[in-house]
Amino acid sequence: MKHKAVKIGLTSLVLAMTFGGLLYTTMAEGTEYYKHVDEVMTQPGEWYGKKLQLHGFVVPDSIMKRKNSLDYQFKVQSNGHIVSATYTGVVPDTFKSDSEVVLKGVLTPEGFTTQPNGVMAKCPSKYEAKPGGATAPSGRY
Repeated sequence: MKHKAVKIGLTSLVLAMTFGGLLYTTMAEGTEYYKHVDEVMTQPGEWYGKKLQLHGFVVPDSIMKRKNSLDYQFKVQSNGHIVSATYTGVVPDTFKSDSEVVLKGVLTPEGFTTQPNGVMAKCPSKYEAKPGGATAPSGRY
C-alpha cells in the first residue's frame, strides 16, 4: 500500500513539474504588455527591454522616411508624453499624422523599436456611421 502511494505521488510530481515548465516557457515567449505612451514614459527605465504593445497617436508632421528605403522615424504621444519610434517595413495605408496607432516592439533608451509588421493604425472615419447610412434592422429573426 505504501509503495503504491509513493508511485502515485512521484508520478503526480513529475506531471506537475512538466506542465508547469511547459506553461512557463510558453508564456515567457508570447506575453507582452499593452500600455499607453503616458503609462510607459512616466518611468521608462522599468520598461526597457520588455515586449510591449504601445498605444498612442502619431505626432503631426513627425513622420520621416529615409529616401529609397522603408525606414521610418516618427513620434507617438499620449496625454502629453512623447516617445520616438523607428520602424522598417511597409506601413498601413491608415498610418499618417495624428492617427491612432498600436506598435509592437521594445522600448530602449534611444526610443521605441518596432518589430516587423508591428504597426497597426486605426482610421476612426471607417468606424463612424455615415449620415443617412444603413440603420439597424428592426423586427424579428
